[in-house]
Amino acid sequence: MHTPVPDSGGIPANRGGQKQQHRKSAAWQRDMNFPSSLELSIGDIRIPFSDDIKYSILGISILLFLVAMIVLVWQTYRYCTERPRSQELMSGLLCTEDKAIPSPHDQERNFKMQKLNVESCKLGSPGSEAGGSGREWSPEQEERPEDQVQVRGSLRFSLFHDEQEARLVVTILEARDLPVRSSSQSVDPVVKGRLLWAGPKDAPGSARLHCVLQEWQSRAVKDSANPAFGDQFTWPLADGDVSRLTVRLEVRDFDKYSRQGILGEVRAALDGLDIAYPLEIQQDLRPPKKDLVGEVLLSLKYLPTAQRVDVGILKIRTLSQSSNKNKALYARTSVVCNRCKLRHQKTTIKTRWEVTVFNEVMTFALPDPQVADCSVAVSVYEVGVGKKSSKRLIGQLSLGKGKGAEDEHWSLMMRSLRQPIAKWHLLFI
Repeated sequence: MHTPVPDSGGIPANRGGQKQQHRKSAAWQRDMNFPSSLELSIGDIRIPFSDDIKYSILGISILLFLVAMIVLVWQTYRYCTERPRSQELMSGLLCTEDKAIPSPHDQERNFKMQKLNVESCKLGSPGSEAGGSGREWSPEQEERPEDQVQVRGSLRFSLFHDEQEARLVVTILEARDLPVRSSSQSVDPVVKGRLLWAGPKDAPGSARLHCVLQEWQSRAVKDSANPAFGDQFTWPLADGDVSRLTVRLEVRDFDKYSRQGILGEVRAALDGLDIAYPLEIQQDLRPPKKDLVGEVLLSLKYLPTAQRVDVGILKIRTLSQSSNKNKALYARTSVVCNRCKLRHQKTTIKTRWEVTVFNEVMTFALPDPQVADCSVAVSVYEVGVGKKSSKRLIGQLSLGKGKGAEDEHWSLMMRSLRQPIAKWHLLFI
């Protein structure tokens, strides 16, 4: 039997084919640009943490998710419950508060510009808009029971209109039977004088503004209930201004380190007085009264979540006898909340006009979310322009959480949360 002999050249042929296929596979991988280091399956990836750590991370993630959901639900509930009530109150206030409260959509677009357009028409009738009732203002309406002072005593002084030199001469002579302090049984009297110029009435029933032309203060007499002063003060005066002038003299108890207490005041209107020669006048002291010197367009906004109050000084209307462009105004605002006095803030200095526009908002952070007692005080000062000069108080206003006419603004603010409420307020001195 013939046994076939294997062909020795077959094995090299198969090996050559395998090598050729391997070269083709390597070339295909290079053409695909796939790194060999990434040829790993998902099962080859392992996290080097134990099961306890994995479950802890999962538990923390679930806890944070639950907290976020609770906060989201709570904020949604507050928005759905408070927003409709605020809008309902706002719609009612728009009908009762004339045009002092714009709509929420206008306030969100541009609050300051809306106030300039809406309130500019109110400058012609300050008495009706500032008071909010249309009645003529009187000093007795502004005096609160806690501000009234029991006074006694009298003051003697003289007035003289020197026509040749066109000046007014005021001489403080003496005071009699002044009350003494109960603590020390003494009094250190001093007389502070103001020369007031009355402006014209804009309309029947409206309030008349005054302008302080001159201020002066006598020397202090130590420990005397019957002091003699003898101080004399002068002011340039034309004949046409005599009928509009009033001399206001306040007797104060001088205290160098604290606020001076007012013992009383006297007033003398020059209209109808014959002061061509020195005229001596003796009057009994009366409780002090404030004079209307201007108006302030004030805006208030309360943010309960942020626990802050935004006070906006928009406009200040004052009276000036002369058109002196070298004078400027600025406002100083302070807030007292729950017997805690916050740091005061000032506006920028603006050139004084009949209506000075500021449009500045100051933010005060409240120390306590429960506002039991809060008040806002605004003081307006006059300074010189372009030089360092002493400031002079023009007037003040105060409002808060009370029952006065000016305090109504605070109630409107608390009923209209997160909405700026603007209103005119009277400025007194």
